[in-house]
Amino acid sequence: MTTSRATAGVRLPADVPHPFSPAGRADPGPAYRWLRANDPVHYDPYSRMWWLTSHAACAAALREDRLSAARGQRERARDDALPPSMLTTDPPEHQRLRAPGQLLLGPAAIRELQDPLGTDVDALVDALPREADGVDALGAPFATAVFARLFGLPGADRPAFEALARAASVNLDPLAGPAVAAVGRAAMGELSRFLTAHARTVTEGPLARLAADTRLTERERTGILGLAVVGGWQPLAEAVGNALYWLLPRPDAVALLREGDADQARLLVQELLRLEAPIPFTARVAVEDVALPGGTVPRDGRVLIVIAAANRDPAVFEHPDDLMPGRGPNPQLAFGAGTHFCLAAQLVRTSLELLLTRLVRRHRGLTFAQPPGAPGWDPRPIPRRLLSCPVQTRSTDVR
Repeated sequence: MTTSRATAGVRLPADVPHPFSPAGRADPGPAYRWLRANDPVHYDPYSRMWWLTSHAACAAALREDRLSAARGQRERARDDALPPSMLTTDPPEHQRLRAPGQLLLGPAAIRELQDPLGTDVDALVDALPREADGVDALGAPFATAVFARLFGLPGADRPAFEALARAASVNLDPLAGPAVAAVGRAAMGELSRFLTAHARTVTEGPLARLAADTRLTERERTGILGLAVVGGWQPLAEAVGNALYWLLPRPDAVALLREGDADQARLLVQELLRLEAPIPFTARVAVEDVALPGGTVPRDGRVLIVIAAANRDPAVFEHPDDLMPGRGPNPQLAFGAGTHFCLAAQLVRTSLELLLTRLVRRHRGLTFAQPPGAPGWDPRPIPRRLLSCPVQTRSTDVR
């Protein structure tokens, strides 16, 4: 593969850890800052990919039809095939699958879920013990509750679904080794069989409407459901811990969420997702030479769109490394942009607003049980997640 003359030979300084190195995985910020400032369209010889780190380059790439998402998934480090879905296809096939996907994840489906999901959230928040891990005791059961409502799963099926969702989530990591990848393939097969069998029996709700749609084959429907789980369950679970990491040290932000209105909660959740998006990058492959702000990606070039770097670009965001609860406008890219904008974006935003608002209203004394970030970040580059998020509660019910 050829490289652009504008970026050939540019290397990270010796004192800046590569984002895929052990030190860089724990804190990729220094590398992202250096690349964004010095080489925003950068050919990385280690990964043999073009790294895009500025907001301008990433936003343009996400909207660029000549950068193929389908090839980006096929040319991962792993060689296992993913089922057909919006993630693994380009237009016009992408739109054909996306349209029925609205039945599952569109605005009407989300409105239908809000009241029953509110009941689940209240139960989770009320049952939170005095000392708990915000990831395991809150994030994981919360994500399971969201998808159980979305899929119409009975309570008895929730533990099996959560176990399958957790096991299949290793497929998020494109750098997983052969042994982990094999486990992920097996788990994905089990999850697909579980979802296929359930879809044949459900009679009402968003999944029932998707199952009745004749525009999809059963395999395509299963692919959409599998994408929703693998691309949504763990990122949603981790978004809870990531949000608490930024929220709890800021009493002003907590007070705004507790006492403010829905618009203020929406802005705050947008800001929390900007700072720590669980999916920090996405892949594409250039089908021809593509000029982007900061450089040109050659034909057949493998591209890594680093959303985590774009979301802290000082050219777009004032005080990019700080939580600004009322930030607006906030053109963060946590859900992508363009044709492949995340279909579940409204589900994630709405459910997080619901959980975080009710959590801080129910537990006015919620604090970290140890210094924020003390357990550290998971060394896997994706999803971006805390290893744990210990919290303490001193409950005062103000509902």
